[in-house]
Amino acid sequence: MERLVVISNRTGDLENKTQTGGLAVGIVDALRSRGGMWVGWNGEVGRESKASRKTYDNVISLTMPLSEEEHEQYYLGFANKVLWPAFHYRLDLMDHRTEFVDRYAAVNRKFADMTCPHLREDDLIWIHDYHLIPLAAEFRQRDCRQKIGFFLHIPFPSADVFSAIPYHDWLRECFLQFDLIGLQTKNDVQNFCRYLREHSDVEFITSNTVRWHDQVITIADFPIGIDVQQFAEMAHQDDDTIELERMRRTVLKRFQIISADRLDYSKGLPQRMKAFRKFLEDCPEYQGRAEYLQIASPSREDVSAYADIRAELEGLTGAVNGKFADFNWAPIQYINRNIPREQLAQLFRCSLVGLITPLRDGMNLVAKEYVAAQDDKDPGILILSKFAGAAEELDQAIIVNPYDIHDVAQALKRAAVMSMDERRERHRSLLKQVTGNDANQWKDNYLAALQSAGTSGELKKRFAIHRAG
Repeated sequence: MERLVVISNRTGDLENKTQTGGLAVGIVDALRSRGGMWVGWNGEVGRESKASRKTYDNVISLTMPLSEEEHEQYYLGFANKVLWPAFHYRLDLMDHRTEFVDRYAAVNRKFADMTCPHLREDDLIWIHDYHLIPLAAEFRQRDCRQKIGFFLHIPFPSADVFSAIPYHDWLRECFLQFDLIGLQTKNDVQNFCRYLREHSDVEFITSNTVRWHDQVITIADFPIGIDVQQFAEMAHQDDDTIELERMRRTVLKRFQIISADRLDYSKGLPQRMKAFRKFLEDCPEYQGRAEYLQIASPSREDVSAYADIRAELEGLTGAVNGKFADFNWAPIQYINRNIPREQLAQLFRCSLVGLITPLRDGMNLVAKEYVAAQDDKDPGILILSKFAGAAEELDQAIIVNPYDIHDVAQALKRAAVMSMDERRERHRSLLKQVTGNDANQWKDNYLAALQSAGTSGELKKRFAIHRAG
């Protein structure tokens, strides 16, 4: 069996036997069963640039720090001020500077330089996410002939949006150095293939397989999942504080609506709060009964757009509570800090509604976690944005347009009166889907596709990667 080499912006905690998040759960299992290496940034920012190598049984952890300039221009710059907003359809928020793309290319060269001496000829290489799009091209320039796969954890935008990104033609040629390009949804695959048809001279062999020069590239969807059993077990644990709060709501005949997101403009948090306000205005019978808990963990606080969204949420929370609150009831609880996953799972379990309405999302594993956490006998209702990748799979959720505040408010009203029979029927279908496509299934499907992907031929040397201008 080939050894697996995983490369991502950040690595998982290989010392911990229990992983969190679909990426870490699937990958650590694969690394431990096959043996291999996980390469990435160690999270440190400073002058020291020396790589660190540690071994955990049959798995090597290879990490490096970033300099302050690299962190500012590669990570916060091109990755999160150009690619992140563009891939989430927010071209208006792009902050393009030449030094950003130069440093982005340079850091990918640095990753390649660090990794290449440790590679074996028969390794399978799996590269993750938008931070490392040029990495396969760097490996090919160093005569690496291994099969190299890529998986994008965020949405791939429409052809016209992607073509608006500075250096999109360079990014396209970097993409075409992979043997397998994995995306979250069928819509993402369609967007990528349409871009190639309109903006490249690749030859389409099938609807999702192309030939470029002498390389065959497969483009396919692999919707990422969660560790369903682990999250369900956490939801069943006892927490006295949460249990007392659940009992209080039962006695007072109240119900909780919950959202949990990173604080990010792609998540639609202000629109969500406005929809809840609309719900209270249109359905006054729920004033004093419905409680909305918004957990928004801090994210990229050095980027100005995130400070703006935080200020807007704080203002909305105050405005809604000021208008509707009573001496023993506040309609919105807003928490801007990280909550332990065990507590989050229990909060999901005791919430009647999971309100997950991003404006654009690659998958959204929170939606799947909400489903996994529910009590089969008394399940909650998932309200899900049609622009979340999870909506392709979880069609038994109440699907809404997150831009339409009235639509979301109506969905809240529908959830508030939904019969137990309908709730159970929807939940059975959702849980079957979430369980049938969990983190390990995602990993197995991807690696099987990578192993069978077309073997790279002798790559033509006329491809020249962007070099600092």
